[in-house]
Amino acid sequence: MKIFLIGFMGCGKTYTGKELASNIEYEFLDMDDEVINNAGKSIPDIFSENGESVFREYERKALLNLLKKDNVVIATGGGAPCFADNMELINKSGISVYLEMSPESLAKRLEHIKQTRPLVASKKGEELGKFIAEKLWKREPYYMKAHYIVSEKDINADYIQKLIF
Repeated sequence: MKIFLIGFMGCGKTYTGKELASNIEYEFLDMDDEVINNAGKSIPDIFSENGESVFREYERKALLNLLKKDNVVIATGGGAPCFADNMELINKSGISVYLEMSPESLAKRLEHIKQTRPLVASKKGEELGKFIAEKLWKREPYYMKAHYIVSEKDINADYIQKLIF
């Protein structure tokens, strides 16, 4: 079985995914790590040197590689479900769980780690909040196609495990 955690950057896909994988004795895989390994450079470097469209191509290849695995929990990139037919592939290949958070909560989290996130690195304060709200509004129709939707108060490995199993 494959379990895909989807949602906006900063919602806890990696943290929750590692805990969930440990709980159910699955391997944890992070799509961003797969992108970095395939590209041979960091995500900020891909964005600055090649742009978002090339990054999305790397992300698509990473998804296709990860689909070959089994008994895994996969943290997708925040935008991955929103490009090409990625969300359809995710839903056909496993169980998808959307970790839903408010733009305000996401902004609080991302304010402290934004330097590692190319899409928000230069934004601060109100500008960051507005950017997140706009992006989330565009992405949410894709995220809402997930098999399960977990609201921010319930984002934890134990809750997701009970939901799926």
